[in-house]
Amino acid sequence: MTVLLRYYFSRAEHLFSVNLVQPRLKIIDSPWSAILETFEIISYLLGAGMILAGLAGTILPLLPSTPLIFVGMLLIAWGNQFIHVGWPSLSLLLLMTIVASALDYIAGAMGAKRVGASRYAIWGALIGSIVGMLGGIVGLILGPFLGAAAGEFYARKDLLHAGKVGFASGIGMLLGAIAKVGLALAMLGVFLLAWWI
Repeated sequence: MTVLLRYYFSRAEHLFSVNLVQPRLKIIDSPWSAILETFEIISYLLGAGMILAGLAGTILPLLPSTPLIFVGMLLIAWGNQFIHVGWPSLSLLLLMTIVASALDYIAGAMGAKRVGASRYAIWGALIGSIVGMLGGIVGLILGPFLGAAAGEFYARKDLLHAGKVGFASGIGMLLGAIAKVGLALAMLGVFLLAWWI
């Protein structure tokens, strides 16, 4: 019970930036305080594991990297009762998650568009990116390339130009992966900054 009272007073001080006088009542600790402390520890461990898995997912395919990172950070914030990391920081982290997730799908198409690809090539790169996720690392590399090349060959019947479009799509996918790693690390920085400030 003491833990709950301390929590509510610290939460009110944190939210409203006012100093509240701690009550001088002597309250005996209840079994709930041990349960809350256990929940907090479990949420920290699960959250840290999800963040590490998400960071690994920025390199390994088939792991939802930034969504895992976000859910891990949300779990840690929830375990801490949102005292250190509040909703403004979590909203920014959610926006970064959406942008990083979108990069998975549109990076190859953007690379193809840079070399004057047809709309069939752009759709091919998008479909190749989605299907390529099922094929592991090789699928992630070859999916956008083959999809864009096939779409461009369908549109223009020029094998050389289709190869150029496919190559540009692959480069776009690589740059998108690098940007996604950068966003994942930026998410980690935002979370740590919100925690310590």
